[in-house]
Amino acid sequence: MAPISLFLPLASCLLLLAASPAFSSNYEGEALCAFKARLSDPNNVLQSWDQSLVNPCTWFHVTCDSQNHVIRLDLGNSNITGTLGPELARLQHLQYLELYRNNFEGKIPELLGNLKSLISMDLYENQLKGDIPKSLSKLKSLRFMRLNNNKLTGSIPRELATLSNLKVLDFSNNDLCGTIPVDGPFSTFPPQSFENNKRLNGPELLGLASYDFGC
Repeated sequence: MAPISLFLPLASCLLLLAASPAFSSNYEGEALCAFKARLSDPNNVLQSWDQSLVNPCTWFHVTCDSQNHVIRLDLGNSNITGTLGPELARLQHLQYLELYRNNFEGKIPELLGNLKSLISMDLYENQLKGDIPKSLSKLKSLRFMRLNNNKLTGSIPRELATLSNLKVLDFSNNDLCGTIPVDGPFSTFPPQSFENNKRLNGPELLGLASYDFGC
């Protein structure tokens, strides 16, 4: 059973939400509050995340647009430990998800594919495991996807080849298998984007081998 101390931030968050009608109507603040409750933050990077405020636009590491919608989350290199939860998918206006160089564990939530405004997803140098979700192919505005230096497994979803705006991709230093897509933007990515995946078999030979060959 998890220590009681891990539940205290969430309990505090829920009490404040119940006591503040203005804040309870702010779904983005609620989502970030729930995300914070998942995290261990030894350097107090999230100290300014005060749940009693009407919205999170005054919090450090959070950027909002002129309509007070959260468009950027910057927590890179913050020594944070925890998991990525589905509540992040409630940040419907988010454009930049910068969570690199931390100790995030577990899987990449499939619901992140609902972040239709996302331009940059930087999750590199964490401890993420499991497959790359096929749902990320719904991120049609995405230009940068860096998932390198994790512990990701499985094949590269062919659906990602439909991301026509994708300019930079890095899947290196994982444990991916199968073959590398050759369609769409994958025709422009250098070999370095896929290096140090021992079970990855190189560019896909269309019609000659299954895309998950070797998995």
